[in-house]
Amino acid sequence: MKLLAFSDLHRDLSQAAELVAMSAEADVVIGAGDFASVHEGLAETIDALAEIETPTVLVPGNNETEEALRQAADGWSAATVLHGSGATIDGVEFYGLGAGVPVTPWEWSFDLDDEAAGAMLERCPEGAVLVLHSPPRGYCDANGSGDHFGSPALLAAIEAKSPCLAVCGHIHESWGCESRIGDTPVRNLGPKGTWIEV
Repeated sequence: MKLLAFSDLHRDLSQAAELVAMSAEADVVIGAGDFASVHEGLAETIDALAEIETPTVLVPGNNETEEALRQAADGWSAATVLHGSGATIDGVEFYGLGAGVPVTPWEWSFDLDDEAAGAMLERCPEGAVLVLHSPPRGYCDANGSGDHFGSPALLAAIEAKSPCLAVCGHIHESWGCESRIGDTPVRNLGPKGTWIEV
């Protein structure tokens, strides 16, 4: 299965158009959160992406809530919003968890603490494609100063569930990072569109 995966579009409508064009070559498209910027511009960004007809999995970032994303994507027939839930596409299981994890310092942010995130990931099937917004602690989670902002709960879930792939975004300075936790490849995506085979 050929995946086209991206994160942190943050209202970039020209890049959204690029992703729409790229999506014709994909079997599944993954949007790993932060379509909006501080809760602004979600509807127009999703409207631009909604031209994608390929099956698409979305998780909310910390810049939009789950409820707002579900509402914005309501008319996009190819899209499925996952947050503490899963879906099967062409025999491949996907499981998604969005939000900022752990809790960010910003009052406006849509966040989960590690305990809540860990509980929501307990239902993730082993070997699924795991779509996260936030990275696991110590993997593709460093800012420009080298400080790590990932989640211990997400790391523990990957160690326990051995997904066939884990993708994330959130920490912009780690866009393009590739790592591995056991047998699980980990990719911090960024907005340009990353091709991944599973």
